[in-house]
Order: sequence, then structure tokens, then C-alpha cells
Amino acid sequence: MAKSKTTKKRKNSDYKASSILATEESKKPEKKSTLSRAQERAEKRQKNKNKPKEKREKGRLKEYFRGVKLEMKKVVWPTRSELGSYTVVVLAVCAAFALLFWGVDSAVLAGIKAICF
Repeated sequence: MAKSKTTKKRKNSDYKASSILATEESKKPEKKSTLSRAQERAEKRQKNKNKPKEKREKGRLKEYFRGVKLEMKKVVWPTRSELGSYTVVVLAVCAAFALLFWGVDSAVLAGIKAICF
């Protein structure tokens, strides 16, 4: 038994549509000069300057702090022992970097003194 191939013939309009899409995608927007972009920004600022300022909605500040309160409830705070261990780690890393910087600074200073003096 031979399998019959069913091929769908494309219409002329299908070819035209796909070629139009291909040419539209290949088109790149023209780059504007710096001067024209600056002029556009200046015009936009001038338009915004002439607009009356919008009034603040009442309760915006209250809503902000309500959101802050909700987010603070989601925070997982460290236990007292975790906080102590984190503090020790931070202090140890700070001391290690202080010693490292002191050593590098001393070496550079000794090198400069040996070369210049």
C-alpha cells in the first residue's frame, strides 16, 4: 500500500504576505541624530511644564506604610543564636580584610621608599 501525500498548495497571496512580513522585519528604524533627540526632549519638557500639576491622592502615604507593614510580616528574622554567629562572621571578615589592606599598603610603601629614597 502506498501512502498518499497530501500537500497543501500555497496561494499567491500567501507568498506575498510572507514576503511583506520578511521585509517589515528586516527594516530597522532610522537612528535620530543627537540634536533631534535633544530637541524632542526639550519640547517634551516644555509641554510638561505647562501642564497643571496633578493633585496627590489622599491616603497615599497611609497606603505606603500599610504595604511596608505587610512586607515586614513576610520577613523571616534570624534567631538570637543565628544573629550572634552572623555577627562573629562579619567581624572576622572585616578584621581579615583590614589586615590584608594593611599588609598591601605596607608593602607598597616599602617599595616606594626603596625606589624613590
